[in-house]
Amino acid sequence: MLCRLTILVLVVGVMLPGPVRAQMPPNIVLIVADDLGWADLSCFAPSLWHTPNLDRLAREGIRFTDGYAASCVCSPTRAALMTGRHPARLHLTTFLPGRKDWPDQKLLQPVIRPALPKEEVTLAELLKARGYVCGHFGKWHLGEGPEASPLARGFDVYRGAVGRYFRFKGPNLVARDEQEYLTDRLTEEAERFLEAHRDRPFFLYLPHFAVHIPLEAKPELLAHYQRKAAQAGNDLVRKNPHYAAVVHSLDESVGRILKKLDDLGLRERTLVVFTSDNGGLSVVEGPHTPATSNAPLRLGKGYLYEGGIRVPLLIRWPGVVAPTQVCSVPVRSEDLFVTLVEAAGAHLPKDREFDGVSLLSLLRGQAQQLRRDYLYWHFPHYSNQGGKPCGAIRFRDWKLIEHYEDGELELYNLRDDLGETRNVAAQHPDLRDELQRELAHWRQRIRAPMPRPRD
Repeated sequence: MLCRLTILVLVVGVMLPGPVRAQMPPNIVLIVADDLGWADLSCFAPSLWHTPNLDRLAREGIRFTDGYAASCVCSPTRAALMTGRHPARLHLTTFLPGRKDWPDQKLLQPVIRPALPKEEVTLAELLKARGYVCGHFGKWHLGEGPEASPLARGFDVYRGAVGRYFRFKGPNLVARDEQEYLTDRLTEEAERFLEAHRDRPFFLYLPHFAVHIPLEAKPELLAHYQRKAAQAGNDLVRKNPHYAAVVHSLDESVGRILKKLDDLGLRERTLVVFTSDNGGLSVVEGPHTPATSNAPLRLGKGYLYEGGIRVPLLIRWPGVVAPTQVCSVPVRSEDLFVTLVEAAGAHLPKDREFDGVSLLSLLRGQAQQLRRDYLYWHFPHYSNQGGKPCGAIRFRDWKLIEHYEDGELELYNLRDDLGETRNVAAQHPDLRDELQRELAHWRQRIRAPMPRPRD
């Protein structure tokens, strides 16, 4: 199966004797793209653009074909990555600050938490207690203000800005001139962090703003891909030149991080993870045209169809993960949290339930499956992309979607119908009803917030 999350773990101890270095935990690099679709890497599907550095990462580690985000929009997935807990448990089920109710809605959306709850323990806090130095460079999107900042949630260093690729201005990161590109600046800050902390265990969290709209590309790259698009004709499904140029810069960033690890002698003891927070934007959103196509998957960001939640996931860990592996076991965002905690030799708090499971047995080639039966999604909201309140459950090759407005059920066999084009709920009533009951029981167990009818 294909793993779409790439983890870089590095143990740095250049000045220490070999036996001491061997006892140190691995360094960890977690790179998260914003709205990057499952099919947007060359190692997944053909497109106008090429992603040689990400393809290299896939060759040197494991690629998950059935990697899933915890949600079809950003903030819930980021919360799951940081806590290992389902967004429905956190009552953080849509992007922050959320979308207001509109007059034409049949249901009223539940109120969400305004930030990552203070009582939650973050990945950075657990790793910091293990002796890691933790750096965050990029998009947080889990609350604003000093109490919600990454610096208040376990990170020692934070540099972030979002909303623009050029002329960006964040709380602690401002463009030095009008030509500076945000993707490049975040990479530069991350490289500086690696250099400064090469001699101790580190956790580098690099959540890029790319490839979010509004798309802004470097002029020379845009011109290059406009020429390529004109030559490609109708042969390619994915051929947006603006998107191609933004993806190009994202891939270059990954290449720079990998090279920096090589140059510092950290490659062999670094665990690297790459993934996305949700599927690619495949529909018109406001004034913005579709950024990409998630074909053969259905729709994209803002929907619980596969295009909205299936994402690229790559993991490299030299000496642990054999190269050129492809894994089809379904995995998701919460699993990365648990996996990284275990890889670091840290311990999960015992006073709460976690929704992720460790992937270490898969990474080491010691197992073909995970010990769980179901994956769940809960999106009780209306999305900016046209999605409506619904929930979903995956059981083996089967996936059920329940629509909260009218109770409609859709059932798909993903092995035979990856594009979710044939609703077979009527042909399999027993399985349909069993999965619907399981999804309802799960919502009750975790007290998932639900939309309510208008008065």
